[in-house]
Parts: sequence; structure tokens; C-alpha cells
Amino acid sequence: MTRNLFAVAVATAFLAVPALAGGIEVHDAYALTSRPGAPTGGAYMVIENHSDADDRLVSASAPVAQMVQLHANIIDDDGVASMVEHEDGIPLPAGGGITLARGGDHVMFMGITEPFEDGMIIPLTLHFDLAGDVLVEVPVDLGRLAGTGDDMAGHDMHGHDADMHEGHDHEGHDMGDMEGHDMGAAD
Repeated sequence: MTRNLFAVAVATAFLAVPALAGGIEVHDAYALTSRPGAPTGGAYMVIENHSDADDRLVSASAPVAQMVQLHANIIDDDGVASMVEHEDGIPLPAGGGITLARGGDHVMFMGITEPFEDGMIIPLTLHFDLAGDVLVEVPVDLGRLAGTGDDMAGHDMHGHDADMHEGHDHEGHDMGDMEGHDMGAAD
């Protein structure tokens, strides 16, 4: 038993090490889905630009989903929340940072190809204009679904997740064979 606890402690310490490449630092990354077996999920993290040049997060990719996009949550004049793709990416100012968080900008996994299990590691590649590709090992942390993490606990804007996304094309993006699936990830 002690050996297992030591292995978990070593693995946890390894995951706490931020990814750093090309002046880009990524930390506090985690991923989750809204429920076991959900076809969608989200990844959240803090991204800092330690370089002297403005950069842009233009896209992301991961082998665990058919499609990975950068999304924003918006609320229209009627108070209805929806997700839209950041088609031009997310600006990352020199010497500044961005937070990808539930209820805001996030990485969206659609058509998840293997169930997200607590503790599994998702290899996520973030693609930047200047810094290039940054590989981040993102742990699945289903405990944050209940709002127990340091993310936007209590501000999850997807109370209507199935109603908001069921059976439509997700803000103009053709979802192909995913139509009719619960698109309400925990984002």
C-alpha cells in the first residue's frame, strides 16, 4: 500500500510541473466531462506568455476526440448561454496570460473516442502563431465537476446543457454523425 501511495505522489508531483515552450507556460490544466460516457468534454488551464511578443492560441488537437476546438461561452440579450468557436484563435499578449475556465474560453473535445476516467492523462497539443506547438499532459479531474476545484465553482453556465445543444449543429459547425448527442460538456 505504501508503494502505491508513493507512486501516486510521484505522478501527482509530475503533473504539477507546468509545460513550458517558446516562452509559453501552461499550468493548472485539467479536463472533465459532464457525465460518464459523455461524447464531449472540456479542458481548462492558465496560459502565460513570457516572451516579448504578442502571440495567439490558434487551435488545439488531441487523439482522444474526433474534433477539438477553442470555444467561448457567450450569453445573449435574453440570458441564453451558448458556445461559439474562436475561429481566429485567442490573443495572448506579451508578458500576459489567459485563463481557459468553465463558463468562459475553453478547449472543447467533441466526439470523445475513449471515456474520460478520473486520473487519466490527455495529451493535448496547443498550437500558437509564434511559439509553435506546446504539448500539455492534461489530467482528467472529475472531482472539479462538482465545483470543488479552484476554477469558476458555482458559475458553470451549462445548466441547460442537453437542451442547449441537443440536435443542432453547434453554432453552425457541422457535427456530422454526432448530431443528436448531448453537446453539453462541463465547460
